[in-house]
This record gives sequence, structure tokens and C-alpha cells, in this order.
Amino acid sequence: MASKLARAGVRQVKPILSVDHGEARQRVLNLYKAWYRQLPYIVMDYDLPKSKEECRAKLREEFMKHHHVQDIRVIDMLVIKGQMELKETVEIWKQKHGLMAYWKDTVEPKPQGFLNKFLDGHE
Repeated sequence: MASKLARAGVRQVKPILSVDHGEARQRVLNLYKAWYRQLPYIVMDYDLPKSKEECRAKLREEFMKHHHVQDIRVIDMLVIKGQMELKETVEIWKQKHGLMAYWKDTVEPKPQGFLNKFLDGHE
């Protein structure tokens, strides 16, 4: 009984933007193309110490982080966030360090134990 109600509830969820996977895919591709077209201007406007090719590789990497997402509503939310990010970047509402954070190295885990902390210079 409960599983039937749960399935019925899932079917009645309204879509955010896209009705099917094809439409969601088209929205993602349009967003990718918009970012791709704007990258040379972004590099120039923000005076980034990265080349267009490095930025395009990072763009592809950021999009590929979410290639496993199948839920249309989640895809739509990611597209909306990507559009907002693009608008903020193109309108130069962001600062340079906000864009450079995409190339930030992974943070090393904090050392555990007295000897590791001592050798690392924490204590």
C-alpha cells in the first residue's frame, strides 16, 4: 500500500523546466555552448593567468562531474545554477579569486597524532 502511494507521488511531481531527458540534454548542451563561447571574454576581462584551452578543459571537467545525474529535476536545477553562474561571471559580479578557486588544489587532510602535527608545524 505504502509503495503504491510512493510511486503515485513520484509520478505527480511537476517538472521544473524539462519534460523529458531529451529536453534536459538540450538545455545542458546549450549551457555548455554558452560557457564555451564566453570563455575567451572571461579570460580577457578577468585577466586570468590561464589560457583559453586550460579554461575549456576545466569547463569540460566541471560539466563531466555531473554526467551521472539521471533525475530531470536535478539536471534542471544544475542548469539553472550554471546559468546564474554564467550571468554573474559575464556581468563581472564575481571577483578574480572566485574564478581561480576552480583550479584550487585539493586540501591535504590535517595531520593526526602528536608527531605528525609536530613535524607539520602545528604544535
